[in-house]
Amino acid sequence: MAFFFSTIIIAIAAFFIGSIPFGLLIAKTFCGVDPRLDGSGNVGSTNIARLCGFKWGLLTLICDVLKGFLPVYIFVASTGLYNLAYPAGLAAICGHMFSVFLNYRGGKGVATTVGVFLALTPWTLILAGLACILAIWRTGFVSVGSLVLVSALPVLFLIQGSWGNVWFSLVVAGLVVYAHRENIRRLLRGEEKPWLASKKAD
Repeated sequence: MAFFFSTIIIAIAAFFIGSIPFGLLIAKTFCGVDPRLDGSGNVGSTNIARLCGFKWGLLTLICDVLKGFLPVYIFVASTGLYNLAYPAGLAAICGHMFSVFLNYRGGKGVATTVGVFLALTPWTLILAGLACILAIWRTGFVSVGSLVLVSALPVLFLIQGSWGNVWFSLVVAGLVVYAHRENIRRLLRGEEKPWLASKKAD
């Protein structure tokens, strides 16, 4: 019973940490713009970089990664209970995607996913990250790289025989793919905006 209540408390805390809209705060504070009303309308690092410049996009990225990394790392390190990483990580990602501070809207969960798996399995995350970077370099689309990242994780865990991480990464991948449904439609129609093109257009 104590473990159950600990899990609930940790998940709630991680959800609220994940809900902090760093992209919105950074864009409004340093650029005077509301990313929900411009660009892609997203509060994630890609849109912040498009609207405010690379350094503010990078700062948003770091903050969003930490939203996933810190809850998982702190709760696992402080308790020694690896299984608590799953509810903490999932709650942080859901908080980012369905922020209580943004009427249950938010980012697409990729940066926070990176943070979660960086705390859980850093070397596997690095391999998936390399696949993500390669996909962005070859296609020019951040969305393609993001989808490659979350698709690579369960495959890598399957190869390792890490079954708990396989199921967890599949759930996370499903959430991220759902969040990218409009990007997928634009990719299929040939209407998705390439990263480099968007930077030049600014």
